[in-house]
Amino acid sequence: MSTPIPDKPLSAIPSVGVRIAAFVSICLSGFAGALIGYSLIEIQCDGDCGLAKGVGLLVGALIAAIGMAVVAVLVMRALGEWREANDREDAGHAF
Repeated sequence: MSTPIPDKPLSAIPSVGVRIAAFVSICLSGFAGALIGYSLIEIQCDGDCGLAKGVGLLVGALIAAIGMAVVAVLVMRALGEWREANDREDAGHAF
């Protein structure tokens, strides 16, 4: 008895649209974090604060982008598990 060949190859890689959305969200989050970090230093500092503003910008961008990257990975994993559960249900397998 031969098993039927699936129409699409099995892959754990998220679709291209999901990966693009994750990348864009990480970039936007990094930009927003940079603005917040810069603004916090600008409000608190008097005089020549170029280095401090740059550090605030960098740290804010990194914290926000890393946080969003964690969220994006968790969302992509959840989407993959949801797709797998739907595939199993469509195939007639119970959990």
